[in-house]
Amino acid sequence: MFDVLVYLFENYYQTETYPDQDTLERKLHAAGFENDDIQDALDWLNTLTDLPKEALPESLDTRQSFRGYSADEAAKLSLESRGFIAFLEGAKILTPLLRELIIERGMALPNEVVGLDKLKVIVLMVLWTRRGNVDALILDELIPDGEKRQTH
Repeated sequence: MFDVLVYLFENYYQTETYPDQDTLERKLHAAGFENDDIQDALDWLNTLTDLPKEALPESLDTRQSFRGYSADEAAKLSLESRGFIAFLEGAKILTPLLRELIIERGMALPNEVVGLDKLKVIVLMVLWTRRGNVDALILDELIPDGEKRQTH
C-alpha cells in the first residue's frame, strides 16, 4: 500500500490532481501494483481526502498544544514515529490539526505498527492533500530511503 501512495505522490504531485478512480486503478495495474495494495491505498487516500473539515476542530490550528498518546496510540505508533511528529510540529511544519490527521490515518492502518518510514509516507500524503504543496527540504526528509524524488 505504501509503495502505491509514494507512486501516486511522485507521479501526480506536480499536476496537483490525479485521474478518476477507474483510470487511476488501470494506471496502477499497468505500473505493476497488486489489486489489494491498490484498493487499500485508494480507500485510505479517499478517507483522508473525504474527511470533513468538521471532523477535527479548527481551533487546533490556532493553539499551542501538547499531545499525549493513549495506550493504543503508543502501541501502534513507534517511539520514532511519535518523536518525528513532535519534531515536525516543533519545526512548525505541522499544525496541531495536521498532527491529528496524521495520527488518525496511522491508527486507521490495519494491525500494523507504524514505523518511521510508514509515518513519513502518511505525513507526505496528509501535507499533499491538505496543504497542496510541500517544501523541497521537507520532501527530501519524507520520501522513503532508497526512493528517488521526481519533482522538478
